[in-house]
Amino acid sequence: MKKILIYLGLTGLLLPAGCTSEFEKINTDPNQTSAQVFNPNYLLAQSQYDYGNTGYSQLLFQSMWVQSLASTFSYYGNGDKYVASGSFIDYQGRLWGENYRSASLVTEMQNLTAGNAAYTNLYNVGTIMKVINIARLTDNYGDVPYSEALQAKSAITLPKYDTQQAIYTGMLTELETALKNLDVNKAGPTADLMFGGDVAKWKKFGYSLMLRLAMHMTKVDEATAKTWAEKAYAGGLMTSIADNAVVKTDNSTGNGNNTTGALRVADDYREVRWSKTFIDYLKATADPRISAIAEVSQAGYANNSNQDLAGDNTAAVQIGLPNGYDLNGGPTDISKHPQYPGASGTGTDIAGVGKYSRPRTSIYLDRSGVNFIMTYAETELLLAEAKVRGWSVGSTSAAEHYANGLTASIASLAQFNAAAASDAAIKTAIAALPAYLTANPLNTSSTTASLKQINEQIWVTHSITFNFIEAWINWKRSSYPQLTPVTFANNFTGGTIPRRIPYKASEASTNPTNMNLAVSRLSAGNTFTSRTWWDK
Repeated sequence: MKKILIYLGLTGLLLPAGCTSEFEKINTDPNQTSAQVFNPNYLLAQSQYDYGNTGYSQLLFQSMWVQSLASTFSYYGNGDKYVASGSFIDYQGRLWGENYRSASLVTEMQNLTAGNAAYTNLYNVGTIMKVINIARLTDNYGDVPYSEALQAKSAITLPKYDTQQAIYTGMLTELETALKNLDVNKAGPTADLMFGGDVAKWKKFGYSLMLRLAMHMTKVDEATAKTWAEKAYAGGLMTSIADNAVVKTDNSTGNGNNTTGALRVADDYREVRWSKTFIDYLKATADPRISAIAEVSQAGYANNSNQDLAGDNTAAVQIGLPNGYDLNGGPTDISKHPQYPGASGTGTDIAGVGKYSRPRTSIYLDRSGVNFIMTYAETELLLAEAKVRGWSVGSTSAAEHYANGLTASIASLAQFNAAAASDAAIKTAIAALPAYLTANPLNTSSTTASLKQINEQIWVTHSITFNFIEAWINWKRSSYPQLTPVTFANNFTGGTIPRRIPYKASEASTNPTNMNLAVSRLSAGNTFTSRTWWDK
């Protein structure tokens, strides 16, 4: 019953009073469990929670590979410096375990609901959740089990690794079928942490996911990308921030936000900062979002460690931490950087990175804050790119989509928690955005200039909503922003930014034949530098 308790804690649902009368029936033969004796909706809630709650899985890798965040803390060397650091092998396989687990939950949900007309929407929502999980897996690892995955009940325990190209074809086909079969006139999910059972929002989310997947293919197969992007637009995409896909968490029930939980660890709280690359980009145009997302701690080690003490979010004092530095006293000590602002505090109360900007505590460090999965802002920016490419996605101009994307980007911050919803800095940034857009419109002087600007803003949007995995994925496919890799001794990439994650270590012993065949198809073997099919 442990899983059920998790679902109930998140959704506020209660088991029927007579549920224990079914224990014998449920426990007699797990293969015979049905929707009549177990509510399959609970599996959706757990799948959503698992998918959204990435925590260290993205903080230690992608958040710093794409230079959104930076850290002097040695534990973050995996991401900040491409150096194997704490729990390196474990975190290498984290997304593998988390996303196959999330996908397995909705697969079992579909096993329980297949052919049952009362659950038709739940079944098709399950397909959407399975697709977004498999997409994250293949976008991070490359070729992965797909067509034979999640079929242990059918005695397939050593699934083959499908090629990424085949996976994309399969995912988009599955997604199209599921979206066509969603019926807004029938009941939606009843334990839905993202949309509260609103089937119309699931359709918008599914088609927006289709657009994202289509855009991932632009480097390797633009014709196919165009076809699917146009299908996504015709199907109906997100139309406002009310359509944002966010997963609720609830720390009071033990189901808190793992990302904010990680950043509240003492060393993380003192030493994880917005990167210099990121803050410099925002300050170059006096972006009004700076005060909404960043703050400088109050002076001193004690104040830097006080998680209840707000910092100074004045835009002028914000400064990003350069990636690739530490506090070890050697040549890479942050104090050696030519723009080091000095330590914060005096005497024994010194914080070495206390003057660098951190994510604002009130907005980002709520243990019951939401996890963003996909936003209307991202959808609008992807539509802006589609228009620049000349695709048939409506009459709205690329510049208008771009403006909509930036407006939604800052407005989405208000959804993090109650404090964000009433935050003065966020409201001020929203009010200032029209003038900012007038001064900084989409550069339409060339296709290259437009694509650069659009994808830089996708990076900003994913960064400020803490969706670092997708920020890195979009950087791989677009090459924007143009990042300078960190050079650090004993790094695992030869001084280049990682392009993929090596397979979960246990696969070498549990499914070696299929894994090794997949490795043979990689350009540089099972390494962080191999490029996958669409990342050419």
